[in-house]
Amino acid sequence: MAAALEQAQLARTSGEVPIGAVLVIGDEIVARGFNAPIGRTDPTAHAEIVAIRSAAAAIGNYRLTGSTIYVTIEPCLMCVGALVHARVGHVVFGAPEPRWGALVSSLQAHEAPGLNHRVAVTGGVLEQECRRLMQDFFKERRQAAARDAD
Repeated sequence: MAAALEQAQLARTSGEVPIGAVLVIGDEIVARGFNAPIGRTDPTAHAEIVAIRSAAAAIGNYRLTGSTIYVTIEPCLMCVGALVHARVGHVVFGAPEPRWGALVSSLQAHEAPGLNHRVAVTGGVLEQECRRLMQDFFKERRQAAARDAD
């Protein structure tokens, strides 16, 4: 999760919402990603999607069977769908996302009855650090907006 937090910091530095992800196969990080929809002009460029695409390219297969993805914030519905389609074996996330989280918060999308792949889920890993990064980012954005309004 520490490596995912480093990716989240890169997103923050780029002016993106600070969410980071790393995808691991065995004991090796095969891909890294951070939120980049603004910089890439791509609404699908969430940290998880960036990492999945990079991992698939790195191993030469769109199936990431047996992999684990570490992501700082609970994935949204789009990302959960991509994780299932890529056959990621385990999702480890830091902080829950009460409004849009699709694993434990607003939905349990990975448990939909029609799915032909099941994803294991572990939440709360370095939760405070992951939450603090998001809270600090949005606090700074609100303060900047207040300054600009003056």
